[in-house]
Amino acid sequence: MKNLNEVVSTLIHLRQSGKRKITLFAVCPNSEAVLEAAVKAASLNHAPMLFAATLNQVDIDGGYTGWTPREFVQKIYYFASKYDWDGALYPCLDHGGPWLKDRHTLDKLSLDETMNQVKQSLIACVEAGYSLLHIDPTVDRTLPPDQPVPIKTVVDRTVELIAHAERVRNSAQLPPIAYEVGTEEVHGGLVDYARFENFIDQLHQGLNNANLSYTWPCFIVAQVGTDLHTTYFDPIAARRLFEKLAPLGSLVKGHYTDWVENPAEYPASGMGGANVGPEFTTQEYLALRDLAHKEAALFKDNHDIVPSNIMGVLKQAVLESGRWEKWILLGESEDFNLLEPSRQNWLIQTGSRYIWTNPDVKNARQRLYGNLRNVMIDPHAYVVDRIVESIDKYINQFNLFDTLNIIEVRY
Repeated sequence: MKNLNEVVSTLIHLRQSGKRKITLFAVCPNSEAVLEAAVKAASLNHAPMLFAATLNQVDIDGGYTGWTPREFVQKIYYFASKYDWDGALYPCLDHGGPWLKDRHTLDKLSLDETMNQVKQSLIACVEAGYSLLHIDPTVDRTLPPDQPVPIKTVVDRTVELIAHAERVRNSAQLPPIAYEVGTEEVHGGLVDYARFENFIDQLHQGLNNANLSYTWPCFIVAQVGTDLHTTYFDPIAARRLFEKLAPLGSLVKGHYTDWVENPAEYPASGMGGANVGPEFTTQEYLALRDLAHKEAALFKDNHDIVPSNIMGVLKQAVLESGRWEKWILLGESEDFNLLEPSRQNWLIQTGSRYIWTNPDVKNARQRLYGNLRNVMIDPHAYVVDRIVESIDKYINQFNLFDTLNIIEVRY
């Protein structure tokens, strides 16, 4: 299996030679069902798959999925065995940087404390066999909220974290790791093109000065029009970024690709990769809601079963977690019951990613599956296949179907 640096070089070659325009796809593994669906989709489509896990999702403390980095990698290959797939699967770290784990902000960690925590997480990721590390020191809680982190600070901390990861990797005599840098977040201050160019130039110099030029990132994350609440991808901005980065051996990576209106523009404009996460949580939530309707219909004719109340349990778990408060908009009520029903539904759907491992939710889910198993072959597969269907949309639009052999060719 090629490492991701080699894959990106291949994508650039294929595009420039006029043979194929391909965008790699990264699933954010916010639940076991999503992870399983992603591996199944890779197998069904004979395509590579990236798994971009944040420190909120997967970390030394288990994150909200309950997985450490090592357990996360093991789970990927468990599903690969289940679906008889030995193709390219790439576990990746997403947004590895200070204060980008919610707990670091809630605990009001100092710069030294949060950097030390991130470094410990990087050790675990490297030792677990991650293929790519997204190094993202574009947040600084010591600065006013509207003040961007100076470019030099971003570069210095990026180099510091890459150097730390490389010391760990070299000490353990592990294969090369690919890197991703930058951010699409406005708070990172890298959304202005001139500022973006400045970041690239300073990063090049910083890595050279640290004798780390061989770690030059294969992906640079940039703002390409989409965010949590917008879904139109800007192909003009993407092409401009491609022209800047391709000669350096890098490609643009887009985050917030969920529900994007024009996914076919990604490969057409030279995008190297794209992350999707919340969309799949929503599909999992909606699939469970559909199963809950089936269970209610079943209960009408069979009062011997005990309903799971899965949707009520999900809502209660999200509210008790407090995670929904993260997504309250400026000017909205902080009292959940005073929000519009459509907003309540959105917050529960979005917040459900954090509570799939809640014991009450797991028990309700198993009861739901048990109640339906006598009339459905496999309720769990129903949920997984709903997510696979959503993943397929991106695989098709990103020209990834049956590309494994093409990407594995060495030029």
